[in-house]
Amino acid sequence: MPVITNRIMSITSLVFAGGIFGFFYAWVCSTMWGLDAIDPRVAIRAMQGMNASVRNGVFFPAFFLTPVVLGVTAVLLRADGQGRAARWFAAGAVVYLFGGLILTASINVPMNKALAEVSVPGNIDEARAIWTEYSSRWQVYNIIRTLFSGLALVLAGIGTLRVR
Repeated sequence: MPVITNRIMSITSLVFAGGIFGFFYAWVCSTMWGLDAIDPRVAIRAMQGMNASVRNGVFFPAFFLTPVVLGVTAVLLRADGQGRAARWFAAGAVVYLFGGLILTASINVPMNKALAEVSVPGNIDEARAIWTEYSSRWQVYNIIRTLFSGLALVLAGIGTLRVR
């Protein structure tokens, strides 16, 4: 039974880490570029809408439970005497916890809350100034959390290859 459980948990870890990495990556390579290319008044409204809608039951597991799933996988593997594999999953859990979840909660979320309070100005130049300031800073931190999430995925992948 531990062999099946270990494999199921390692695959589950990959799915969770891959899901959150893909979510952040999509913002890097399409969503923000698209918003940057349109009328900033529309970009602000669109981002306000996306930020409000992302807090949902579909997003919750990948965002909040990825470090939990990686950690549980590490614990189960360690208990099964697979310390080498366990270390990779534990490292992935720590990397995502700090570089993904905590970074997002401490930087991106407050930025999103501040943007939610903005009344979109009718003047395009005022809107452009608001959007440019928000978007450029937000994207820096999104790239960082994308890289950390990608690293967590790689660590889970290496761990999966080590599972017996």
